[in-house]
Amino acid sequence: MTRNIMIQGTMSNAGKSLIAAGLCRIFKQDGYRVAPFKSQNMALNSFITKDGGEMGRAQVVQAEAAGIAPDVRMNPILLKPTTDMGSQVIVNGKSIGNMRAMEYFRRKRDFIPDVLEAYNSLQREYDIIVIEGAGSPAEINLKQEDIVNMGLAKLVDAPVLLVGDIDRGGVFAQLYGTVALLEKEERERIKGTVVNKFRGDKRILEPGIKILEDLCKVPVVGVIPYAHIDIDDEDSLSERFDKTSVRKLIDIAVIRLPRISNFTDFAPFERYENVSLRYVENVKELQNPDIIIIPGTKSTISDLKWLRQNGLEAAVKKASNTGTLIIGICGGLQMLGKLISDPLMTEATDSAEIAGLCLLDTETMFSDEKVQKQTKGVFCGITGILSVLNGMKYEGYEIHMGRSSKVLPVIGNNNVYGSYIHGIFDSAGISDAILKAVCNKKGVDFENISSFDKADYKNRQYDKLADIVREGLDMERVYRILNREV
Repeated sequence: MTRNIMIQGTMSNAGKSLIAAGLCRIFKQDGYRVAPFKSQNMALNSFITKDGGEMGRAQVVQAEAAGIAPDVRMNPILLKPTTDMGSQVIVNGKSIGNMRAMEYFRRKRDFIPDVLEAYNSLQREYDIIVIEGAGSPAEINLKQEDIVNMGLAKLVDAPVLLVGDIDRGGVFAQLYGTVALLEKEERERIKGTVVNKFRGDKRILEPGIKILEDLCKVPVVGVIPYAHIDIDDEDSLSERFDKTSVRKLIDIAVIRLPRISNFTDFAPFERYENVSLRYVENVKELQNPDIIIIPGTKSTISDLKWLRQNGLEAAVKKASNTGTLIIGICGGLQMLGKLISDPLMTEATDSAEIAGLCLLDTETMFSDEKVQKQTKGVFCGITGILSVLNGMKYEGYEIHMGRSSKVLPVIGNNNVYGSYIHGIFDSAGISDAILKAVCNKKGVDFENISSFDKADYKNRQYDKLADIVREGLDMERVYRILNREV
């Protein structure tokens, strides 16, 4: 009989995703077939599975931690914000169109059959399902139509661990306030609370833990220390954006677009000892990097206007004229071209056509049919500084509504390039080759950069996460919760 456990949080970014990933890894290490599940995710970081379905990257990470292939059943509903008031709605890996927030709120219970079908299908194949909630279960204005926190826990009869973030302060109020706002039946589902991101001597917490347990009538089943784990994280709350990275031997600036998506594409560059990867929002922050990357976006035209209005467009053009390596991925590729047209207003909100940066010989037209597929091949025909990639294998995935002319795996000239392929820098040797080319241009020895084995590195990070979560949680009690013994 399949068992389940649900990780809910007192707020967004309390650490639910990583704790769920840690539990997936622990259960795998302990010999169980385990799968992650999140009924509804809101994220601009997404992934395309082998069968062409789109899902949130958090569940991809959790699947990798569990040692299994990502599957859209693990995230049956994905919301990709297009504006402050609306999102593209993806059900079972396929887009069903854009909805304003109120429209989706009114309709979301219509998707319960899709959620349950996905969950029940996984349940037939795995021993344990680790479920992640979203935001907080105590959003009392949303509880009536909830399908991702206590509403889902009731539908699949899941026990809950409630996670609070002590690093932000007020963790006792977070946990007690959340429990207090729940209804009796919901409180009974909470089998333990967890204090996450703790720094210091755990003994200092003990008096507060005792009072919290008395107030909530629920045991604290773990205190997990603050740890630096290099694993892909969710959307705009990512700590990556808050890093004030010192410029290193090779300096890479990623333009932080307002609707930036799939920024995990660039994570491979963060793992080199003497490479800085900075996210910049204005000309002053840009400075004079060796590489400028324009990333993907869910709103290409509006983000291009932002780029133009704050002076970054002019700065990128100036850098291209001086030989700086410019790379655009997906929406960034579209911006580097001559023209972007959206006659059906698929993504655009106020303009159907706009001139691009005119640094690449391509034009883009949006349609109402989304391209979403995995892709792989061998680079060929690349000229300029990145000609070193010719003959190398690549693989990744595409997610885009726009179609661009003349685009092969990579379109480019002397020092400006674009590609629709997300994850392209993850392929073996690709990031090494790009950095070697920049080092040669700059007269720097690549040995001073140092490379790494991505697959081995990622596995070590998952094992490190599992060690931290296993040590922080009372795993004996977690298994008793799984077995419905408490």
